[in-house]
Amino acid sequence: MNIKKLHKKLIKKKTTLSAAESCTGGLLSSKFTRLSGSSKYFQMGLVTYSNKAKIKILKVNKKIINRYGSVSPECCKAMVQGLSKISKSKINISITGIAGPKGGTKDKPIGLVYIGLKKGKKLSIIKCMFGKKRRDIIQNSTINKTLTLIHNL
Repeated sequence: MNIKKLHKKLIKKKTTLSAAESCTGGLLSSKFTRLSGSSKYFQMGLVTYSNKAKIKILKVNKKIINRYGSVSPECCKAMVQGLSKISKSKINISITGIAGPKGGTKDKPIGLVYIGLKKGKKLSIIKCMFGKKRRDIIQNSTINKTLTLIHNL
């Protein structure tokens, strides 16, 4: 997805956007904010990398993280819902995953990423399996997938 095309589309449609990122560490927010005029639509980018940040800032229930883990559709959903309440943006995005090179398990391998999208009342969680690749490749693949998903909203 071409970020510049999406940038123009968001400005034209007067759509606001916010992101809560974990495994991408602000990379999505950076993609938008490096473009002049992004302040017309980009509201906020939160890097909630630790579980503590997810709980404190996004109000993810500690029980969700204890039961399902921070890399789960349940946590991703709670992240995007929490962000939506804080930001009041038309489009809210949450990203959580395992970018490696360590941290993967049999059930949650390196390359597993969940992307949450909330537009109005419509909420979807997309599970991505990018495979055991380099950390930067997983992060960039996540960003590219997210940009495509936003464009298609």
